[in-house]
Amino acid sequence: MTDSKPAVPESVLTSAYERLDREDISLADNEAILHSLSELTPIYESDRSYFVLGSYDREPIRRLNLVVDRLNRRSDAYAFRMVDVRGEWENGIQKFCLIADLVTHVVGVAEKEPSDFLVEQGLLAGTSEFFEKSHVLKREYPDGEDDHPFGWMQDGVFDLLESEGRLHRWETEADLVAAAEELP
Repeated sequence: MTDSKPAVPESVLTSAYERLDREDISLADNEAILHSLSELTPIYESDRSYFVLGSYDREPIRRLNLVVDRLNRRSDAYAFRMVDVRGEWENGIQKFCLIADLVTHVVGVAEKEPSDFLVEQGLLAGTSEFFEKSHVLKREYPDGEDDHPFGWMQDGVFDLLESEGRLHRWETEADLVAAAEELP
């Protein structure tokens, strides 16, 4: 009997092994991570894949899920959140980097309270291969509210993305849907 699951492409496994070899992890941890990656077959089967980041608090996660839903409506695309990748991962940065290596696009949904992907934003801006595939959907707040709701570090990341045409602003959920539809 043959296994009906498609094999993980060799280039993906090579990338994962190279990244994992740089870390001190047990063989069991290595196998668990590779098993989790093998469950992401829609990434390998789709022309475009979107790793969507943001806050998991009650209201923001509803909007995060809205973005994932809109992107998954595309016939040649697969969108997912970090929590959708199963398995026990002790190192969240390692998990982020391995997943970000695999996808064609990394999408952040930024809201001021709480933003919740500060570490990932630093990795996006500090790693050229991640930065080149990143887009951020940044929430704008009505006049009169805080002029800089995100802080100077996040504003710097937003400025870099804006200079590359990959910062998309939104205020309402309808704007968020429209911004998601602008993504490549």
